[in-house]
Formats: sequence, C-alpha cells, structure tokens
Amino acid sequence: MQARRAARELAFILFSQFDKKITNYSKEDLQDIILKSVRILTSSASDELKTALGSLIVMRDQIDNYEADAEINLSRPIGAANIPVPLPMTSDMTGRINEMIDIAEKAMLALEIAEFTTLDAQNDVKNYAIDIAEYFQKNHKEVDDIIQKYAKNWDLGRLVKMDKDILRIAIVELLYIKDAPMKVVVDEALELAKKYSTDDSASFINGILAKVIVDYGIG
Repeated sequence: MQARRAARELAFILFSQFDKKITNYSKEDLQDIILKSVRILTSSASDELKTALGSLIVMRDQIDNYEADAEINLSRPIGAANIPVPLPMTSDMTGRINEMIDIAEKAMLALEIAEFTTLDAQNDVKNYAIDIAEYFQKNHKEVDDIIQKYAKNWDLGRLVKMDKDILRIAIVELLYIKDAPMKVVVDEALELAKKYSTDDSASFINGILAKVIVDYGIG
C-alpha cells in the first residue's frame, strides 16, 4: 500500500468521527482521533481474522466429514486413513470462501494502514490525513456547497455520510491541496466508495467529481 492511499483511508476514518462542529477540533484533537482510529483498525482487523479462522475451521470439519462419509471410505477398516475424494464446489461453499477472502483482504488493509502510521518516521501518512482535515475545516462551507450544487435532487443532509466524506476528501485534494494527480484522487475516491459505501455510491461520486473537474478546470 502506498503512503497516500493509507493517508486517505485514515482521513476517511477521521471524517467519520467528526460531528457538525468541525471547526472546534484542534490539531491535537485530530492527532488524538487518528491514534484512536489506528487502535480501532487493528482491533477490528483482529476480530475479523478470528471470524475468518472460525469459518475456516467449520469448513475443514465439513470437508473431513464429507470425505469420511463417502462410500469408498465407509467400507474401510476403522483407523485407516481416508482415501481422498473429489470435493464438489457448491455455490454456498464458493460464497463462503469469497466472504473469507474479503474479510482477510480488509483485515490486511487495516493492518497495513496501522503499520504505515506507526512506522512512518516522517509522519507523512498522519500529516497528510491531518492536512486534509484542516483544509476541510477552513473551507467546509464551500466544499459542502459544491457537493450540494452538483448533487441535484439530493438534500446534502440526507446523503449517505460515507459518500459525503469521500467527496469532501476528494474535493479538498483537488481544489485546495492540489498535490496528487487528478486521476489518482478520483480513483482513490472510487475505491473508498466501493469498499465502504453502497453499490451505487461509486457512480454517484464519480459523476459529481467529473463535474467539479470540468467546471474548475482541473486536469
């Protein structure tokens, strides 16, 4: 994982803990929230891996029982090793395997973010996440007005909070920080949407960011 991607994930988690009084947070408050966020990430990753391990144990037992109950093994002497039998890949089993893969990938990502933040000697990850938050603090009204302008037929207060936060982060990067390439900012926003929000969020966010890019001459 690249440091900037870790910083955006961290900023997203940071934004998720903001209340409406965004301007009341000091830099020390932001740093404290980030520290707590990293702890939450590692704890969540540990819990998810335990869940995946439990599911794997259940699957192993089911496979062992399936093999033992196969006709070729039922007639074998007690204590004799089972003969391997073909294992049918049902949609249920495939779905459970995919679910465990998803859990493992999310847990690995969470641990990578925590590792980046903890081992980053120059604090680049933490500092970039805080930069995003501070730029939003200073320009939160304009940023939210931009979202409201392009989110036609949507009330900003009724938008999914995760979508709003992803848009806020991307717009801050595009209009104020202006450091990362436009395509990278958009792609990362879409990845966050696919990971954390609803099925329709990625296309919704992509549409709004496309309008921002055109109207503000970013490119």
